[in-house]
Amino acid sequence: MILSRIKQYLQQRGEASLADLATRFDTTPEAMRGMLETWIRKGRVQRRLASAACGSSCSQCDPAATEIYTWVAEGGADPVARPLPLPGRCK
Repeated sequence: MILSRIKQYLQQRGEASLADLATRFDTTPEAMRGMLETWIRKGRVQRRLASAACGSSCSQCDPAATEIYTWVAEGGADPVARPLPLPGRCK
């Protein structure tokens, strides 16, 4: 099932952008959001933006590239928020 493959992918990587997940699983970002929502409701995935301004100020980045999903470790500990590389035009 694709949900278990998403779980495995995020566990291995720790986090991934919506664009990366949609490409990896050959689906649209909208469909991937729906699948990720299952894990979010279960408290296993957290959604965040790469930075507060990216994706909203210049509008040049694909919003899916700045939407980050992080796997939450067993026991419900919050994931460590580490900076991700932003799309090339973002500073």
